[in-house]
Amino acid sequence: MYWSIFLHIYQPPNQRPEILERIVNESYRPLIKGFLENRRTRLALNINACLTELLSQNGFGDVIEGLTRLAENGQLEFTGSAKYHPFLPLLPKEEIARQIKLNDETNRKYFGNSYQPRGFFPPEMGYDEKVGKVVAQLGFDWIILDEIAFNGKIDQIDFSKIYKIRDLPLKVVFRERRTSNLIMGAMVREVSSVLEALKSEIAKDRYLLTAMDGETFGHHRPGLQNLLFNLFQCKQFEFVKTSDFIKIFPQGGEISPVPCCWASSEEEISKGEPFYLYFRKGNKLHILFKSLLDLAIKVAGNTQGEERILLDRAASCNAFWWANPDAWWSIEEIELGAFNLANVVEKSKMAGRAEKKIARQLYQKIVFFAFTWQRKGLIRRLHAKKQAWIKIPFKKRAKHGEYEAIIEILKKELAKAVARQEFEQAIRWRDSIYKLEHGLDIYSLIHVVDQLRAEGRLGEYARLTEKYKKRYKRIVGGQPE
Repeated sequence: MYWSIFLHIYQPPNQRPEILERIVNESYRPLIKGFLENRRTRLALNINACLTELLSQNGFGDVIEGLTRLAENGQLEFTGSAKYHPFLPLLPKEEIARQIKLNDETNRKYFGNSYQPRGFFPPEMGYDEKVGKVVAQLGFDWIILDEIAFNGKIDQIDFSKIYKIRDLPLKVVFRERRTSNLIMGAMVREVSSVLEALKSEIAKDRYLLTAMDGETFGHHRPGLQNLLFNLFQCKQFEFVKTSDFIKIFPQGGEISPVPCCWASSEEEISKGEPFYLYFRKGNKLHILFKSLLDLAIKVAGNTQGEERILLDRAASCNAFWWANPDAWWSIEEIELGAFNLANVVEKSKMAGRAEKKIARQLYQKIVFFAFTWQRKGLIRRLHAKKQAWIKIPFKKRAKHGEYEAIIEILKKELAKAVARQEFEQAIRWRDSIYKLEHGLDIYSLIHVVDQLRAEGRLGEYARLTEKYKKRYKRIVGGQPE
């Protein structure tokens, strides 16, 4: 098995200096130091150029220099992306191309000849056919997509082959969800646990691509960067850069990836809502934001003045992301995103009175809806509804055989952890058994069943469930109690 670790780092251009400083010191600097100290480091990295500029402007040029050294050492390859982190499926082709070219131009300015991207990372892995065409036209060899892009379902890909997008000279490398989420969620912190999770895959002739936010390591998850350093030192893994997959593995035929992003679920895709967090037909805020974005592009897209620069920055997907009443929600980010787009129209010399009036009205509607939903408790109700099923103990909502199977797996994992002297892990499994037995699992931030699934420890689940189901059928009576 060949493994490529892909990291994506990004901060919005208006990030507060004190937050940027913290991220640099907690994540970027420790990662670069650890990677440089280990010659076995091989990884791919995307840095959106608005972050590159922020680092330079705020006195963090050493981060740029460190990434340059890693690239010059052959330890790191850069990928292309879009400068201000827009959600590309929401943009017309011309704006997609412009954002990609701006990203390339800025990063080449700071990284010099070490910046030679062959692959492309669409922000949030947002993809549709239009995005693929623009990326191919700009000369990239491959694009990184989430595995759900293959056909709208997970666990469908033959990772021993490299697929090509139908009718385009563009190959696809797929992010594997399970291992990416296993590491990014800090479900594992020891190399031994990763080896256990991947033990059935290591000997296979296949690739593994884990794609994660770089800020996860050290900033969002303190200490998790040590897992990366230890993984690179582990001789049982063969680490390569992502472009190496193209040379190592044969072509596996042509495919037509489905529209999606790395947050898409199978259900969302089947319902025709592949971009749920960025544009949902039933979300009034998304519809208003899209109208305001389209208007800003219409009046400033073909200009060269101040409004053109403002449009580039305002196209970020941040506001769309935070305008989800049942998921991610921030009135401050919603208002700021709406203001930035309306300001493009206000400053545009191409916009007439009518366009400026429409922009102001759209801004006002966005702010009005956001505050109305917040004030009337819609956000709390939707979140409560979404989490309602968790408030039923697993013991009561599990199907016949499932509860007993989970308990048996947990007891085995507890014994293994004690034998390995991983006592923190052992305590976690012991406490999980107690919570499940007493119906207290409803108060767990991360449910133990999700932990087991993420860590790949449910290998015996189907067999054990069937065993206990048969036993239940033998003893259950014909009348309910």
